Amino acid sequence: MNDTRSHLAQVQAYRAALAAGVPVDIDAPPSEPLPPVDPEAPTALVFSPHPDDEAVVGALGLRLRREHRWRVVNVAVTLGSLPSRRAARWQEALRSCDLLGFDLVSPTGTPGVALERVTRADARRDAAAWRQAVDAIATLIAQHRPRLVQAPHALDGHPTHIGTHHLVMDALRALGPTQQPHLTWSEYWNTQMQPGLMVALSDMDVARLMAAVARHTGEVQRHPYHHALPAWLIDSARRGAERVAGMGAQATHGPVHATLYGWQRWDGHRLRHLTPRIVRADEALAPVFEPSPPKGNPRRTGSRPG
Repeated sequence: MNDTRSHLAQVQAYRAALAAGVPVDIDAPPSEPLPPVDPEAPTALVFSPHPDDEAVVGALGLRLRREHRWRVVNVAVTLGSLPSRRAARWQEALRSCDLLGFDLVSPTGTPGVALERVTRADARRDAAAWRQAVDAIATLIAQHRPRLVQAPHALDGHPTHIGTHHLVMDALRALGPTQQPHLTWSEYWNTQMQPGLMVALSDMDVARLMAAVARHTGEVQRHPYHHALPAWLIDSARRGAERVAGMGAQATHGPVHATLYGWQRWDGHRLRHLTPRIVRADEALAPVFEPSPPKGNPRRTGSRPG
């Protein structure tokens, strides 16, 4: 019956799913273990403003790790604003990365010690500290020589997310032509006007991401946002069907769950936009990030949402 009552039942089912407290062993091994990293495969370097970002926007890294055995290195740029929680948040990030198959590193080089004050306002207040932070990010990029770098887009709605974007861009400018990675700009606190890449997810991928978020136990105790993650991924698939494929594109038979990214290439001097792509859950993802010279329209390096 297609009336208010049937829709009410669906709304109530969503509410029940969000409220459900499913007891889980957060340290239990996954039901589907990941294959080992291929030592010859490329590296993806993920710059996470906070612990949990590696999971919330981790679709791309997870698929590259699971399907193509890439090495995915998650950089914990900060450990949050509360000093009393930082040691615990590092341990939570370790458990999350273990489930996702990611390595975890700190930009300071010391496990459990991350950067602080990485907002644009902090950069204006203390230029010397900002330069040190940029140098730390540049050192990581030079060390890992990633095929792919991921960070938040320039207007991602949270000062630390925005600051992380500019840290990465300043580091790339400092490195110049020595590094020419693909750049994928994630979104969470604010959507972006021009996403260039939609990465679809299988149901098992979504479940793994939810479980990884849940390993940030101190955060999900405050708000169980891991339960809402499928809704975010469903809405991303809806938006991506037209934002990436083009306005008016048919979404009826498109992906159910997806994550959107800005997608550009750093050619050593400037950013280049690439032809928008939707990558289905059953389609190979790695070929999208070929190391060949970029094709697309060059833009100057002024930061803008991807």
